[in-house]
Amino acid sequence: VQLVESGGGLVQAGGSLRLSCAISGFSFDDYVIGWFRQAPGKEREGVSCISSSLASTYYTDSVKGRFSISSDDAKNTVYLQMNSLKPEDTAVYYCAACTLRTRARLPSVVSTYCSGDNYYTMSDYRGRGTQVTVSS
Repeated sequence: VQLVESGGGLVQAGGSLRLSCAISGFSFDDYVIGWFRQAPGKEREGVSCISSSLASTYYTDSVKGRFSISSDDAKNTVYLQMNSLKPEDTAVYYCAACTLRTRARLPSVVSTYCSGDNYYTMSDYRGRGTQVTVSS
């Protein structure tokens, strides 16, 4: 099983980036896929999560209207389109996966995984991260 992030980089405030999470080794249908981020000196936080099988997405308040998560099942890839970037979006962005096999297949699992301090307790697989730096 592998989750490999790409697409990070340096961008000016107001710019855009698209992150990709290439997944191998498991089926999308059985997992919630999430993007998390950690800025220097701050706790890791959920940014956005998606479940194709549950037709459910979640966004943290600070990125609503600016970020968009999507998945391409044929390519086994999850994307995070980030527009109108702000300096406070600067962080290492991680892709992670939470299984639905041992949980009730309810849309609430998506928000629970993404919104709470559940990155470490609920993630079954994690990528190594990609740096996003937004200059002012």
